[in-house]
Amino acid sequence: MLVVEDEASLADGIAECLRREAYAVDVAYDGLAALERIGARSYDVVVLDRDLPRVHGDEVHRGIVASGGRSRVLMLTATSPDAAGRLPGTLIGADDYLAKPFAPVEVTTKVRALARRGFPSPPVLFRRGVQLDPERRRAVRDGREIALSARETAVLAELLRAGGRTVATRHLLSSVWGDDAAPSGNVVRVTVMRLRRKLGDPPLIRTVSGTGYRIP
Repeated sequence: MLVVEDEASLADGIAECLRREAYAVDVAYDGLAALERIGARSYDVVVLDRDLPRVHGDEVHRGIVASGGRSRVLMLTATSPDAAGRLPGTLIGADDYLAKPFAPVEVTTKVRALARRGFPSPPVLFRRGVQLDPERRRAVRDGREIALSARETAVLAELLRAGGRTVATRHLLSSVWGDDAAPSGNVVRVTVMRLRRKLGDPPLIRTVSGTGYRIP
């Protein structure tokens, strides 16, 4: 996810709410920084304020469309629908909108809906006796159900999707934590340690020295 909002406290509050839902979140505080991020990586949902410094939100939106990516756009605006329920023309191209003021948790609800719209639910993953349903955060190993946190679920899903290949620590930092990641990667090590303990014996996750982790 990408949150683009020039009011830092609001942007950070939205990002924190999304991270609690285990979304990887990047943040940009102006339109130019947003365009740079959009040019560098693909986002499922962009939470985009219209009234941005440096580059207006409408221009950022046009840049998203021109990039040909699949990003859904949730536009944040100070403009509400008129008495007939009509939106301003500049909002028509957005997938959804939210009029200010609002609580950050309202963004989470709309982002969750946009992330699911048009994209299939993640498949149930299987490997080495482990079954994981990422959507329901339900993990089972050899018939034993395992309670996982949102971050643990996301890390385990990345390892299972790799099909035995090594998943680099830097990839886990980017895909699971986004801008919220600790640059040392220690947060990944701690999460994997908890996963190992919960998954039990025999040990399932192997460390590839200096690189990352894998489930062989």
